[in-house]
Formats: sequence, C-alpha cells, structure tokens
Amino acid sequence: MTTRRARLAPWAYGAAVVAGAGLVLFGALVLAPTERTMGDVQRIFYFHVPSATNAALAFFAAAVAGAAYLATRRAASDAVNRAAVGTGLLFATIVLVTGPIWARPAWGAWWTWEPRLTTSLIAWLIYLGALLVRRVAADPEQGARLAAVVSIVGLLDLPIVYFSVNWWRGAHPMVFGPKGGGLAPGMGAAFALGMLGTTLLHAALFGLAWREARLADEVAALERRQDREREDALAEEIR
Repeated sequence: MTTRRARLAPWAYGAAVVAGAGLVLFGALVLAPTERTMGDVQRIFYFHVPSATNAALAFFAAAVAGAAYLATRRAASDAVNRAAVGTGLLFATIVLVTGPIWARPAWGAWWTWEPRLTTSLIAWLIYLGALLVRRVAADPEQGARLAAVVSIVGLLDLPIVYFSVNWWRGAHPMVFGPKGGGLAPGMGAAFALGMLGTTLLHAALFGLAWREARLADEVAALERRQDREREDALAEEIR
C-alpha cells in the first residue's frame, strides 16, 4: 500500500497543480469582469493578492517549523522549514513581479520605494537569506539552525508589511479592511477562485518540496551510515 501510494503521489500533486492553475486562470481571464478604470491590467489582482496571502502563509509555517526544529532538532521539522521557505519565496516572487506590471500603467513607474513595496522586498530578502545560509553553513545541522532563526526573524516583518500602508500612509491600494474600497460587483467569485486555485497550487508544490526534502534527508543518512561502515571496516583491517 505504501509503495502504491508513493507511486500515485506525484500524479496527485501534478493533478492538483493543473487544477489550481486552471482555477486561477479561469477566474482571472474568463470570470472576472473588465475593470472600468484600469482595464485588463487589473486582472493581475487575481494573481497578486492570492500569491501574497499564500507567501505569508508559507513564511508563517517556515517560522513555526523553524521554532520546532530549534526546540527538538527533529529532521522532519527542518524538512517542513525548507519546503515552506521555498514555496513562500516562489509566491513572494510572483508578488514582486506582478506588482510592478500593475504599477507601471497605474503609477507611471515600475517601482517606487513605497512602504508596502519596500517592506515586501525586505521580507523576500530575509527568506532568500534563509535559503542561502544553508549553502554557507559549516554543516547541514548548522545550516538548519541558521535557517530556523532567519525564518523566525522574517516572521516579524510580516505584520509590518500588512500594516505599512496605514502606518506610513503609503500609495499601495487597499481593497480589504476598514479603509479598503472592497470589490466591485462580479469580482468576488473570480477572487474566490483565485484564492482557492492558488492555495491548491501552494499545497501541491509544498507537498512536492516536502517529499524532496525528506528523500534528501534519507539519502544523506544512508551516505553517513555507509561512511561509518567503511571506516569501521578499515579500522578492523588495521587491527
């Protein structure tokens, strides 16, 4: 049963990726009405906001898994941290790419150092750091500890990203919340599909990344055991 499930898992993840992407595209390109002021460029909203929400969700999971790893040193927690940082960075990159595509016709500039944009870029850099510290660490355990600490530090930036528009009166539009303008009629269903599809896509990509992390851990453990066995055999021959 376990082997059969392992064989079917990649197909299930692949189907979830296709279904998630299909829901997002259908909602944004077919179901959503054309916005009167911005025109078709407003459809970026259906990719941008769900990606931002899922990036925040992934970074929260990375911080929780990092804290769990520091407390227990369990490899499973580190695997969750690796998968969450990777998927979070993917969605945060989508946010940083789609934002300027919308900003160019709306603000007349690809990028401004507006509070929401600046704090989002800082969050992206922090979690990129969580990925890179593993490459410069002296050993995998030290890399896991450093990535866990950086992930927890990065979590502190997320409330700043969210409230930056209110705290510093940024130019970033607010759709939801007390000061948000809300969605125009007909946009709610498209946005719901965007959120559902992106979350499904996120779940599938996280599952794939987590499986890869666990397999890498098993291979590393097997290599360490083989190294020990070779050393023991060599020591036995010397005696």
